[in-house]
Parts: sequence; structure tokens; C-alpha cells
Amino acid sequence: MLLFPILLAIGGFSFEHQILEMGATVSLIAAAVLIAAILAASLRVAHHAEVLAVKVGDPYGTMILTLSAVAVEVLILAIMMSDASSSPTLARDTIYAAVMLDINGILGLAALLGGLKHGEQPYNDDSGKTYGVMILTAMGISMVVPEFVPRDRWQFYSVFTIGAMIALYGLFLRMQVGTHSYFFSYSYPRGKRQDAEEPGHAEATEPAARSIGVILFGVVLIGILAEFMSSFINVGLKDTSAPIALTAILVAAISAGPEILTALRAALANRMQATVNIAMGASLSTVILTVPAMEAIALYTGQPFVMAMTPVQTVMVAITLIAAAINLNDGETNAIEGMTHFILFATFIMLSLIGL
Repeated sequence: MLLFPILLAIGGFSFEHQILEMGATVSLIAAAVLIAAILAASLRVAHHAEVLAVKVGDPYGTMILTLSAVAVEVLILAIMMSDASSSPTLARDTIYAAVMLDINGILGLAALLGGLKHGEQPYNDDSGKTYGVMILTAMGISMVVPEFVPRDRWQFYSVFTIGAMIALYGLFLRMQVGTHSYFFSYSYPRGKRQDAEEPGHAEATEPAARSIGVILFGVVLIGILAEFMSSFINVGLKDTSAPIALTAILVAAISAGPEILTALRAALANRMQATVNIAMGASLSTVILTVPAMEAIALYTGQPFVMAMTPVQTVMVAITLIAAAINLNDGETNAIEGMTHFILFATFIMLSLIGL
């Protein structure tokens, strides 16, 4: 599956300038083709992350999957933000879009479809509570408080934010893989595991070294493709009135594409714990890892990014986290809870389309 992205990377390197000279329409077509290639490479990276996940089991498995997705997102964002013509709000909007997509889109759709098929689906409620409070804290520190930081003090607060995110994630990892690892796992009755584990046995036969190599090569390849995609998108959208939020949604969707498939498969197989770990874990990893990476770039370049959310974004995040706190409080999801989050996701898309 990596042959197609490799060929396009070679083509992009060879014909980038010629394509850019052909104008906005051709550039947008080229960007669309590259997006397809990035998705193909991301799916391959996710597959091998799942192979490693099967070998090590939860919670390590979902952690590998979410970290690989966040690595792709950070890489694409860093490349796009390095362009002088990029929007200073792109990082903020992408993180916001990723949280909306992960919690309201992935978790909402998975709980809706899984609930319609299985009714109430059990999971460990400790995981939902832990993820929720961590996301709330991380987003509050990094994307709400900056609104009140004086412009001439942003470097000090950026350094603090980097330290705070590293401290939060360090403790979270210690909990997730240490003494509190049981927070993020669930013991299903034998009959309810169904055939959800069967693909894992086949994948477990693949060599771990091969999977690690493909993941590393895939991430590098995605970075190369993202470099060309960024150039084509900037030229293609330069004279249009398309809101910057659409680019942010695109970046978030590219990195979350493999997670969507994995989470939906788990929910339909009645393994809601894996879905909760993927959706909530991806949201947390996006905020807590992308923010310090972007802040570090800002400190290095001396040009601050706009990280403070708009009032509309703040309200949507607040509603989302309150709904998640209520829905993920009893250890079972159902179709109604899934539908509430999916409607919030539809609201997010509508607000983005009208430029809010």
C-alpha cells in the first residue's frame, strides 16, 4: 500500500514547480491526490500500529495507535506552519477540530452504531473520567488561559505550558502503563468477545521489527507528502474565501482516519473499551503533545501562534466535555449517548462551514 504514496512523493519532488505554475485548479487537484496518498500511508502506519498493539495488549495497544496518529498530525502541522503564508490560528483550529472529531465524531458514531446493534455497551468508567479531567485541564491551560496572557509575556507562558504538558503526560503515562493500568482495560465475558480478537491472532504473526520499520518509514513518507500538499493547498486556496477551519479539519481528519476505522470495528464487535481508549486517548494525546510541539516551534522562530480559542470554540469544547462527563460516568454507553455526541459533531461542521 505504500507504493502509491512513494510514487507520488517522487512525482511531487520532480514536478512541484510545474504544477504550481499551472494555477489554483491544478494545484487543488494535486493536493487532493496527495491527501489520498497520505491517507493510504496513514492507514498502513495504523495497521502496523495495530499489529504491535495486538502483541502488547491494552492499554499499551491503543496508546501505540493514538501516538502514531498524533505523530502524523504534529508532523503535518509543523510542516504547514513553517510556511510563512500559513494562518497563525492553524495549530489551534486543528487541535480544536481533532477534539471535536475524536470525542463527538468517532466516539459519538461508534456509540450510536454499537448501541443500535448491541444495546448498552460496557467499559471501565475509570478510563472515561480520567481522560475527561485530563483533557479539560490540558485545554484550559493551553487554549483558554492564553487569551488573558499579555502579548509581551507570551514566551514565559509558552515555556510554562510546555513544562505543564510534559508533566501531565508523564504522570498520565505512568498511570496508564503502571499501577493504574487497570483504569484503561475491561474484562469482557467470554461470550461477548465474539470474533473481535480473531484478526488480532493473524496480525500477531507479523514480525514486530517489520512493523516498527514500516511505521517509521511511513511517518517520514507522510512528512514528505505533507510538504508538497501544503504548497499546493496554499496556492489553490489563495484567492478563495474558504475558511481556514476547513484546512484544520482536513489535517485532523487525515491523522484520525485510521482511528475512525479501528474504533468503529471495536464498537461493532462490542468492545467499547477500545473505542473509549482510542477516541478519548487520541483527544488527550493531540492536546497534550501537539501543544508543546507547536509552542516550541513558536519559541524557536520567535513568532507566536494564536492558541487561545474563540468564544464559539470554547463553548463547543465546554458542552462536549460536560456531555462526555455525564455520558461516560456509568460504565455503559448506548445509542442515545452516541447520538448526542454525533449531533454536537454535526454542529461543529455547520459552524465551521459558516466561518465560526
